[in-house]
Amino acid sequence: MIIFGTKGYLYQLAILTLVCGRCGNPAAHTLRKRVTKFTLFFVPLFPFSTKYATQCTFCGAEQQVTQEQAEQLQAQAAGGQTHGQPQQQPYRH
Repeated sequence: MIIFGTKGYLYQLAILTLVCGRCGNPAAHTLRKRVTKFTLFFVPLFPFSTKYATQCTFCGAEQQVTQEQAEQLQAQAAGGQTHGQPQQQPYRH
C-alpha cells in the first residue's frame, strides 16, 4: 500500500499599498505565494505548482500575477517606498 497526495503551503511575501483594480481604493495588498507539493507517506517531496497573487485588504479581490511581476512587487516593497501613496496599479478589470 502506497499513500500519496498533495499538500499546500501559503507564504506571505510582502504588503504593498496599491490602487485596487476592483474597488478603486488605495489600500494595502498582500503579495502571496502558493506552493503545492507532492507527498509520499505524508512527507512533502517536491513542489509541482507555484502560483503568485495579490489580494486587496479592503474589498478582498484577488488577482493572479506572474513570477516576474511578483519579484518586481517584492523588490518594490523591499525598496522602502512609503505606504502613504499608491505606487503602482498592477491590474485593471
